[in-house]
Amino acid sequence: MSNRTFYGKTAIVTGAGRGIGFEISRRLALEGASVILNDIEAATATDAAERICAEGGVVVPFPGDCGSPEVIAGLVTCAVDRFGTLDIAVANAGITLFGEFLDYPLASFEAVLRVNLTGTFFLAQAAARRMKEQGKGGALLFLSSVTGHQAHKQLAAYGMTKAALEMLARNLVIELSPYRINVNTIAPGATLTERTKDDGSYEKTWSAITPMGRPATTKDIADAALFFVSDAAQHITGQNLVIDGGWTAISPSPF
Repeated sequence: MSNRTFYGKTAIVTGAGRGIGFEISRRLALEGASVILNDIEAATATDAAERICAEGGVVVPFPGDCGSPEVIAGLVTCAVDRFGTLDIAVANAGITLFGEFLDYPLASFEAVLRVNLTGTFFLAQAAARRMKEQGKGGALLFLSSVTGHQAHKQLAAYGMTKAALEMLARNLVIELSPYRINVNTIAPGATLTERTKDDGSYEKTWSAITPMGRPATTKDIADAALFFVSDAAQHITGQNLVIDGGWTAISPSPF
């Protein structure tokens, strides 16, 4: 373990079986937090938790669709029942359903909103209620995207939800600051994950158009996430950090 920054704290991370969510969970656990790791697929959640536990972390898998308020309530209950506290909630889960705007189906639209917005909103609500009851503050973090700032082909619905998450964080400053709960967002750009690595041209394309010369790694994103949910960021709230190697500064199209 690198340090014990989060010793004694309990965190929920949704959509954490792979990619960015997994790395955030892993880093939190290896820095002392007890982590409730959610993924919609039970086998994926269990495998991810076992991998982190093998490195010395404390992780409990909690499979389920975090677009469901019932699953969200279960996550909070699990955290409190197992570890007695809830200090951090990271709303990482999200789905991306590409499609041309003129032909975009209602089913896809509703699915994107259900996970990206409903899931985040009600995780924040359930976690904040518990944090208020505990009386010792807490940290909420939402995963936005550069597509919430910059138009991207076939991602009108997805980009809309990511922009909405940033406004949600800003609005919650009014409601949650009295309870010493901070709420922020991070907006990753192109990031190498298991999914994007399957696209043979992804790394080459984004390396060519990213000023820093490469896409982000999951570590790059987790570094920022851990800062925002740490005690070092207690006086930072309602803010968004873009992590894209400079892409949105010049915004060359990948198409």
